[in-house]
Formats: sequence, structure tokens, C-alpha cells
Amino acid sequence: MRIVVTGASGNVGTAVVRALVANDAVDEVLGICRRPHDWHPTRTRWVHLDVSTDELGPALAGADVVIHLAWLFQPTHDPNQTWQANVVGTKRLLAAVAAAEVPAVVVASSVGAYSPRSGLEPTDESWPTLGYAAAAYSREKSYVERMLDHHEALHPDRRVVRMRPAFIFQRSAALEQRRLFLGPFVPHALLVPGKLPLLPLPRELHLQALHADDVALAYTEAALRPVRGAFNLGTDVLDPRGIAATLGSRWVPLSAAVLNGALTAAFHAHLAPASPGLLELALRIPMLSSDRARSELGWSPSYDASGAIGEFLQGIRCGEDGPTPPLAASTSGPARSFELATGVGQGS
Repeated sequence: MRIVVTGASGNVGTAVVRALVANDAVDEVLGICRRPHDWHPTRTRWVHLDVSTDELGPALAGADVVIHLAWLFQPTHDPNQTWQANVVGTKRLLAAVAAAEVPAVVVASSVGAYSPRSGLEPTDESWPTLGYAAAAYSREKSYVERMLDHHEALHPDRRVVRMRPAFIFQRSAALEQRRLFLGPFVPHALLVPGKLPLLPLPRELHLQALHADDVALAYTEAALRPVRGAFNLGTDVLDPRGIAATLGSRWVPLSAAVLNGALTAAFHAHLAPASPGLLELALRIPMLSSDRARSELGWSPSYDASGAIGEFLQGIRCGEDGPTPPLAASTSGPARSFELATGVGQGS
């Protein structure tokens, strides 16, 4: 079986490539990414393409499955650029999949595609995917869901699978995720377990966290099994007290409005890379039931939420990075230059 993976050099992409080449049913993986690198797992070839601008047809020719992971999180100050990469890029990818008559496509959707929750009870895949309008990430993921609806209607004979995971972490992506979502000005003490005695968080913040290797196994099964439709991927739920405990801290309730105001000011001053809309989204996302993935994919995560976050924290503490440009410390942009100059993020 020949499987093409877009966004194959990123956090989830590197984990998916590792999982695919470890499976004897996969003969070849073709990784698509924008920047060259020296990571060459067995049975893997690479082509360097941008899904939003480049011709994709030749790379998809003869593929049995396409796994579409390519996604641009930054710059959040320029939503037109992320829309071009994520929405237009997905539209072009689906058109190329159709033209190449690829039998199956597995697409990275997200918990962020869902409409805001009504409570904390786990929801299944029938929850509406209308997103949260204040967050560009959510708008884009919701729009991609509509494009997948259209693709399914046009090609009912082909498999379309939508993966909707919660937050995803691994050690080798820790520096990238710090850069993308926290920026260089977050004090190092916040990210070293046991160094922060008190952690102020809103009562509304509840989250599920996954390890990238667990997510990769679900993608692999979705590619190889004759399944269709949406699959939630979640773990146990951490409340604010549980999140604080993962950091070795004690939770102190903080008004969501106060935190949002501080983040808004930092974002507009270009001191924080994550937009306030992402915080608003995090306070509203539903908790996911993974019953369908467990029953139809045989999927069960090996890391609980605390363990997945712990891997991220360990990666930050050790300064661990990955073998590809999105994950490598040497190519992670201005935020990493600040870290190299100041020592932030280079160990405990």
C-alpha cells in the first residue's frame, strides 16, 4: 500500500510517518512538506511542495490513501494567510485527490471544529461542527468540514475519514509548540514542574490532551481499515486543578475575562503569538467521547492527559527538538533566537 502524507514534517506528521513505516501493510510513504530536511525513515520518500500553491497531481498518482495534515497556525495576526494555507490548501488537495482518483482520504479536523459545548459530558461525533466564530483556527476547521461534506457528496464511492483529536503533544514538538502558542516572553518557571507554587486559571478551562504517537496509531488504522466518517480522539478530562497538578502547582481561580484581557493586550503588543480567540475557544470546546475510535479502529491511548502534557514539559525542560524544520531548534524562527540569546528554554 502506498500512502501520501501532507504536512509530514510537523508534530503529528512525524509521528504518523513513524507509525506507518512500522506497519507491514504499508509499502511506501510519500511525505509532502515545504522545506527540505535530512530525516529519511525507511520506506519513505519526500517531495517538497506547498499544498496551497503547487501542482499536487504527480505526487498523488498511484496513492491508495492520502492523509492530509498540512496546516499553518501562524501568523495569527494575518488570518488571510492562514486561510490561504489551510482552507485554500485543503480545497486544492481535495481537487487533486479527486483528479487522481485516490480511493481514500483521511483529513485532520479537530475538536476546534465543534460548536461550543453545553456542558462537560463527553460528546460523540454527531455534535455540530459549526466552530466558534471568534477564533480563526475554529472557523477554518469548520469550513474544511463543509468542504469534506461536498467532497463526499461528489464521490460517494470513495472513503472520506475525518479525525477530530483534542490537543496533541510530544517531546520533539515542545519547542515548536512553545514558539507557536506561548512565545519567548513566558517565564521559564511556568513550564518547569514544581517551580510555580500557584497557577491562576479560569474555572471554565477543561481539556483533554493526547500524545502524538497515540494519535498516529489512530490515523494509521483509519488509513488501513475500511472505515468512513468522523472519529473523535480524546483522553481523560483535566479540570483546572488537574492542569495545575500536572505542573506541580496549586490552582488559584482566575476570571476568564481578566486572563482574556491580559492576553488581548499581549497579542496586540506582539508579545504573545496566540490570539485571544484561541483562549476563548479553549474555554468552550466540548469534551470528546472516543467510543467510536475504540470500537472501530481498535484504538486506545497509552498516555493519559497528564502524561501527554508531561512529555511536552519534559521536552521544554530538556530543550528537546525534532529532525525536521518545523520541530528543529535551529529553524524555529525569531522566538528561538530569543531563547538562544537568553537561555530561556534550554534546560532546567
